[in-house]
Amino acid sequence: MSTHLMTNQTQLALKQARQNVLAQTQILQNLIPPTVSYTTEGTVLIIGPEDLARLAADKLSTMASRVILANEAITSQDETHLERVMAAATNVESYYNKLIGIKGFLGQFQVSVEHQNGAAELSLVAIRKPHFDMVLDLSSTPCLNLEMLPPGYFYVGQDEAKLAEALEQLPELVGKFDKPRYVKINADLCAHDRNGINGCNRCLNFCPADAISSVAKKIEVDPYLCHGAGSCASTCPTGAISYDLPTPQALHSYLNKMISRYREQAQTAPVILFHDNAVGAGFINDDLAGDVLPVALEEITVASIDHWLAALAWGARQVLVLNTEATAPTLTQMLKGELALANSILDEMGQPQRLSLIDPSMLANLASVLDISLDWPVIVPGAFASSTKRNTLFEAIDHLNSQAGEINTCLSINNVPYGKVSVNVEKCTLCMSCVAICPTMALQDGGDKPALHFIEQNCVQCGLCESACPEKVISLTPQINFDKAARQQQHTLKEEAPFECIRCGSPFATQSMVHRMLDMVGAHSAFSANIERLKMCGDCRVKDMFEDILQDPEKQLR
Repeated sequence: MSTHLMTNQTQLALKQARQNVLAQTQILQNLIPPTVSYTTEGTVLIIGPEDLARLAADKLSTMASRVILANEAITSQDETHLERVMAAATNVESYYNKLIGIKGFLGQFQVSVEHQNGAAELSLVAIRKPHFDMVLDLSSTPCLNLEMLPPGYFYVGQDEAKLAEALEQLPELVGKFDKPRYVKINADLCAHDRNGINGCNRCLNFCPADAISSVAKKIEVDPYLCHGAGSCASTCPTGAISYDLPTPQALHSYLNKMISRYREQAQTAPVILFHDNAVGAGFINDDLAGDVLPVALEEITVASIDHWLAALAWGARQVLVLNTEATAPTLTQMLKGELALANSILDEMGQPQRLSLIDPSMLANLASVLDISLDWPVIVPGAFASSTKRNTLFEAIDHLNSQAGEINTCLSINNVPYGKVSVNVEKCTLCMSCVAICPTMALQDGGDKPALHFIEQNCVQCGLCESACPEKVISLTPQINFDKAARQQQHTLKEEAPFECIRCGSPFATQSMVHRMLDMVGAHSAFSANIERLKMCGDCRVKDMFEDILQDPEKQLR
């Protein structure tokens, strides 16, 4: 029965089931989440045309100190306007230095300006303090070019409504405030850099707050700048960066329980609707169809491809992501890319494209979207539990594949953190540089035997092995492999018998390594007399050198 043809009684029953499930199911949160603290005294810098800055400063008379940095011409020469400006904030100093840059956050803004043929911190010059606590920016364009501005920085331009809101909020930001640390990093899993070689940079490409940086070749997240957008955790292929409020596992568990409980009570497959807490939540009300389960997140990008596909594999018939104008453009771009990838995976296996990005205008007429999904094949819920991000994703893919085409092909797709590694067998010397640098154990050695093994499911296509290979014989192929057995199996990329010492017979190197040394140095005149020593183990090589000297003492002099 289509959603818009459902009787009022049916809709009421579905809404009651939803209400029961949402009341019974809670996301497990850290009871004592790690936090960071902001401390402010009430020093505010107002940037913009001097007339507007003075009028704004006049309304902030309760602040500890007010400083104006006039960076644009006066907006009006009207006499009445100028009289108001002259009467406003007469005890506030204005500075006209050229702005060099602003960095920091609530309680710690450092503002550099040109000063006496050099640079100076304006706070030191103006208020004898190392920083400003807050910044009110009235400039025609923001002095900080970020999609998500740091806490304590208010860009209002010449918007009267935004100015009024900022003037109301600024005095409330005096004191001490705590904010959650939204993400955590496991450096052991990070594929960004190993042994000075650069690899994965996905998290660096999508932070709208510029809170992520590579410091001493390690990924660091500035918790004071972080808004909890979740794009870093969403794009991280290894799970090295993970969201903490809620954790990925907690969100997986919540989705699993909620979907299974709803199916049991309503006897139908639900639709999952992810939305953000700040703006998206305002569009969610009881008018929402009864088979739609809303899931509130700090930002919609907190849920990633593993959550979407796992929700489907656990029995949801469709996943919707509510995008609003408040979502930063970078996050929207990332979302569209990830959703396109997920739908390509579904399409390849013969599943309907069950994932959609919607906007608030579509909520009023959601029936047309929901009606289509009612005719799609029903998914029998998978019995798997969530584990690591990557394993959960592939568990979901494999279950959805089993419910559709059960294909065992590969989907070739560029710039994805899934795929295989290939080796030029003839030129590989099994030096194991690639194994030493691989952050996910996708590449493994042969233990006691000279061999290079590979497990595709572990490979994140970071490129570290390719860059580290001294022979340059490694190549990467991004793809989604639907053959579960082949993807999880340990494949031997190369193996060979060890090279045995010609004196003692013990194995000491690979055949290819010794042959490569012989090819490189064997023809050189300096090695011509001692070429056989390259075929000896270290101990035998030393013994042979001393025996040679004992037989011919004059060699010691030579």
